[in-house]
Amino acid sequence: MISPPFSSQAFASLENLDSPSVIQIGTRIWDSNMGQCCSCHIQSYHVENREEEREVKHEEDITFRGHAGAHVRLQGSSKFVSMYTQQGKKGTNQDAMTVWENFSGAKDTFFCAVFDGHGPSGHKVARYIRDVLPAKISMLNNKSYANAEGKIGNDHPFLSSWKYKIIKSFEEMDDELEGDASIESYCSGTTSVSILRKGEHLIISNLGDSRAVLCTRDDKDQLISEQLTVDLKPNLPREMERIKSCQGRVLAMDKEPNVYRIWMPDEDCPGLAMARAFGDFCLKDFGLISTPEVTYKKLTQRDEFVVLATDGIWDVLSNNEVVRIVASVKKRSLAAKLLVDQAVRVWRYKYPCAKIDDCAVVCLFFKHPRPLLTKSISEVTEISLNHTELGANARTDDGLDTVLNCKVEESPENAPNGGVQLDSATHRPRKRTVKKVDQVGD
Repeated sequence: MISPPFSSQAFASLENLDSPSVIQIGTRIWDSNMGQCCSCHIQSYHVENREEEREVKHEEDITFRGHAGAHVRLQGSSKFVSMYTQQGKKGTNQDAMTVWENFSGAKDTFFCAVFDGHGPSGHKVARYIRDVLPAKISMLNNKSYANAEGKIGNDHPFLSSWKYKIIKSFEEMDDELEGDASIESYCSGTTSVSILRKGEHLIISNLGDSRAVLCTRDDKDQLISEQLTVDLKPNLPREMERIKSCQGRVLAMDKEPNVYRIWMPDEDCPGLAMARAFGDFCLKDFGLISTPEVTYKKLTQRDEFVVLATDGIWDVLSNNEVVRIVASVKKRSLAAKLLVDQAVRVWRYKYPCAKIDDCAVVCLFFKHPRPLLTKSISEVTEISLNHTELGANARTDDGLDTVLNCKVEESPENAPNGGVQLDSATHRPRKRTVKKVDQVGD
C-alpha cells in the first residue's frame, strides 16, 4: 500500500466528516473546498513481456475525484496519459506530477502538470502546489471576472478565457504557500509546467525551467519536436532586467560559467538557477516572481502528443530524442517510464561521476492508439547514447544543482510556528540564519 502523498491540510479534513464540503467515496475522502483527497484508489497490473521494453511492472494507479467531478491521477496511466516519476541519487524525490481528466467539469478536457522542487523542503513545496493549484484554477474558472471576459489584446479567445484565471491562481497559490508556516519555503520552492487541453486548444503555463515539448509531423510526414516553453533562466534579457531592477544579482560561478543564478544583493546565497518559481521567498523582493508565462497553441491533425518533464530529462536528452523515444513505445502506458529509463542510462553514460537527478514525466496523447510512430526503442537508444563527453571530458560534478549555498537553521518543533518568527504583515520570517555551505538541496 502506498501512503497518499498529500499535504497535511488534506488529512485535517478527516476531523470534519460532517462538513457538507466533505464527500466520502468508498475508502476515499474528498474535501471539495480544499481540492484535496485524503486517501486514494490504488490498482496494480502487469504488462506482457517484450524484448525491447523488457519486463516492466506498471506503477500502481493513484486516482481520486477532484473539483467538479474531475478524474485526478497522481500515478499510472490511462488511454491518453502515461506518467512516471523516479527518485534520483540526490536524496528525497522532489519531483511531483498530476493529471486531471474532465477538468473543471468539462468533458474531454485535460490539465497536466509536473513540478520540480528544490531546496531543503522542495519536495513538500512541490506536493503542496500539486495538490492545491489545479483545484484552485478549476474553482476560479467557475467564477466570473470582468478582467477575464472578452479578448485580451491579440490573444486567442480560448486563451483569453483562461489566462487571467491561471495567472491569478498562481499568484494566490504563492501567497498561500508563504502564509503556511508548516512548510519551509523561504529557501525552498518548485517549478511548474502545465498544459490545459480541450479539443484543438492547448494552453501552456510555464514557471521555471521544466519544459513542454510537442511531437508533430513536418511536410514530409516525419516526426519532429516543437518546444512549447522557454526555460526561464536568470540570464534571459527580460528576466535579468527585472531581477537587477529589484537589486537582485545574476552571476555565474567560475566552476560553472554557463549556469547563471540569482543571488541576494549582499549575500552569496541562495544561487537559484531559475528566474521564476513558487516559494523561495528570500528572493521574492529581489526579482524572482511566481507569474507564469501563459501561451496558446492550436493543435492540428499533424500533432501527436505532448511531453511535460522536469530537467532531469532535458539535462541529458534533446527534444528530438525525447519525441523519438516516446513515439517508439509499443504500449502507451509504458512511455513515461521508458523515457525515464533512457534518461537514467544517459546520465550514467554522460556524467559517470555525477548524481542522477530526479525525473518526472507526463505524456498526453492526442489520438486513439495506433501502430508504432517511429523506430524501435533499441534503435533510438543508440542515438540517445551517442555522446562524447567521456574520458578526459568526464565531469565529476554535473553543475546542475538548482540551489547553492543556502541553509535554514532548524527550529525547535515544539516552538510556535516551529520556532520561526513571522512578520505580522507578510507572514515571512523576520530573520533567517543563512549559512554558506558547499551544496544543499537539489
